[in-house]
Amino acid sequence: MKKSINIKNKIEAAELIKVSPFRNEIRKTEPHKHNNYFEIIYLLKGNGIHTIDYIQYPIKTPTIFFIRKEQVHHWNIESIPQGYVLLLKKGFVERSLDVELKNLLSRVSALGCLFLKENSTIETFFQLLITENDFTVTEGILKALLAKITNTALPFSTSNNKTSDNLLLFKELLNDVSDLRNNVSYYAEKLNTTPQNLNAVSRKVLNLSASEIIAQHIISEAKRLLIYTGNNVSEIAFSLNFKDTSHFVKYFKRHTGFTPQVFRKD
Repeated sequence: MKKSINIKNKIEAAELIKVSPFRNEIRKTEPHKHNNYFEIIYLLKGNGIHTIDYIQYPIKTPTIFFIRKEQVHHWNIESIPQGYVLLLKKGFVERSLDVELKNLLSRVSALGCLFLKENSTIETFFQLLITENDFTVTEGILKALLAKITNTALPFSTSNNKTSDNLLLFKELLNDVSDLRNNVSYYAEKLNTTPQNLNAVSRKVLNLSASEIIAQHIISEAKRLLIYTGNNVSEIAFSLNFKDTSHFVKYFKRHTGFTPQVFRKD
């Protein structure tokens, strides 16, 4: 088995956002990540299975999938698919001054899949984004698209602009899986805040402590490495910045109920 996970790139370096029709020849793909962008996939037709990390989602159209840059995914599609793919880079979010758009992105980035009832408006937004080149107009259409999507989900907690920005930045740091740290103070310092404030933001928006959010990311990346690479447990522990293997094994078991070895076998 490979020692690393395959990384694909479907967007040019100068592009901040790219929207295109879903390629209808796609059926089965190998597990892979995407290079430094958030992906939203809207399927109107098709059936089969879409696996994101270690969760298998049945394709029941119309449906929306959300894939963060650190996540591993692959397809097993059994019929001709039809839909749209939206790729969004961090640079687009940084350029935007629209705080509500950032708030919506923070909300949907926590999702994996949404099954939809109504789709005509959503399809129209995707079609508009394919041909639009003006940043301000694109920004507005994207916000409308995300607002329409979130209307199909359970209600989200509201937060002020600073809270949303801080949480988005915190999650962006955690998405850098090459430097995950089990340390709230480490991330608070990077965000120029205190551990207490970071905990308050996390609990207000997601009803989780900062350490619980960090643990979710660490365990998710550990599971990816156990499933999709041939690295041994010591190598995985080292890559996740654990000082020794035994600490990693105890940490993994505390959060999952299994040792890494048992999880990999199952």
